[in-house]
Amino acid sequence: MKRQGVKKEPGLSWIEVGAVVHSFVSGDKSHPQSQKIYAKLEAMVLKIKEAYSVSVDTWKFNGNKELEIEVNFHCKRLAVALGMIALPESSPIRVMKNLRVCLGCHTLIKMFSESERRNIVLRDSIRFHRFSGGSCSCGDYWRNQVEVRQTTSHLLSI
Repeated sequence: MKRQGVKKEPGLSWIEVGAVVHSFVSGDKSHPQSQKIYAKLEAMVLKIKEAYSVSVDTWKFNGNKELEIEVNFHCKRLAVALGMIALPESSPIRVMKNLRVCLGCHTLIKMFSESERRNIVLRDSIRFHRFSGGSCSCGDYWRNQVEVRQTTSHLLSI
């Protein structure tokens, strides 16, 4: 694939605040409010860890700081954090994503919707996800599809 010049499309997320569209890539620090965005995201994750007694660290990074930053600060999470900072509490947070939402972000955004008491709408490349009160309108379709693939893969390997 590399020899043929095939490259993976980079993940991008967008959020509109006022009349301005803000775009993010994973680990993005180019936004003028990036310090506030990262602080808000870290505070929301800490709140979830404390409230739910769960680990939201989905990956083992083996000391790879760049990979850790890229995963923990996925572009969707950054866009949601900006929405939390910049939009009135009465406004839903609307984020667009050019690729499918990953399982970790889907789970975390559900938790954000409950812990922050905010409605979050995420449009990924497949569907709309409406997060409210810790639930998603997709009924965790994405997660169920992953589990079906893992079960099928396991059965085929026997």
